[in-house]
Amino acid sequence: MNESEIKKDDWERRLLEKLALASLQEQRRARVWGIFFKLITFLYLFILLFVALGWIEDGRVRIAEKHTALIDLKGMITADSISNADKVNASLRSAFEDKNTQGIILRINSPGGSPVQAGHIYDEIRRLRSKYPDIPLYAVVGDICASGGYYVAAAADKIFVDKASLIGSIGVLIDGFGFAGTLEKLGVERRLLTAGENKSFLDPFAPLDPVQKEHATRLLREIHEQFIQVVKQGRGERLKDAPEIFSGIVWTGQKSIDLGLADEMGDADYVAREIIQAETLVDFTPHEGFSDLFNKRFSQIVFNIMSDLAVSLR
Repeated sequence: MNESEIKKDDWERRLLEKLALASLQEQRRARVWGIFFKLITFLYLFILLFVALGWIEDGRVRIAEKHTALIDLKGMITADSISNADKVNASLRSAFEDKNTQGIILRINSPGGSPVQAGHIYDEIRRLRSKYPDIPLYAVVGDICASGGYYVAAAADKIFVDKASLIGSIGVLIDGFGFAGTLEKLGVERRLLTAGENKSFLDPFAPLDPVQKEHATRLLREIHEQFIQVVKQGRGERLKDAPEIFSGIVWTGQKSIDLGLADEMGDADYVAREIIQAETLVDFTPHEGFSDLFNKRFSQIVFNIMSDLAVSLR
């Protein structure tokens, strides 16, 4: 290959390198601008969402004027659930304290749970109703309002149901399994050491002790009586004189009205519109880790953007 051909090849190679580099730089710039516009679009849509929902007006966050506050109590009422007393009570306080709240709907769809957690919610409702006598609180039942769910509902001014709702189960239970003799049949030796003759209370791997059974029954009767008194306190003279009410059985919504366990038929929209007469519903329901979930999601978006920028600018 002569010198002129070598120079030609060298020139073509340099030209191709320049073109490739220019193309790569253009792609990087396009990605940077694309990321920038995606971020601007995200922020715009975020602000638009707040405006559309009426949360921002004149540069400030607001809640609709003259509204009905809605709080959902869903699932098991336990210390580690979204329906625990701390979260529900915080929502109740926010709803009562809001100057535009005309009334509160506690929408219940719960099979029950901890009597302690339910008791804390019941007590807080009674306290807030006394503190804010002009703001009514109504319980609206979904599919089920049983046991601890009804314990809470009894604190409301009125209870509204659907004809097919399940209401009641005013009772208390301790459940478990008995595996006495199972380990021996499997050839497994269990080694349990205790200090205190009843420390192994209701041990599922030992025969049921009659003394412990009687003690557990007394505990259940005591808590059951507390439950009964709460219902009588909340429902008052509306309760019919029917012993089966406290037998632990559940009733349909229609039958619960006949027994005085509930007051009327109606859903949340009906109660807000016809009873409270503030049709706009504002949700005060506690949401599981909303701020944490938002922060995580927003942080992930920022991380992805920064990662793309880092790749683009490398």
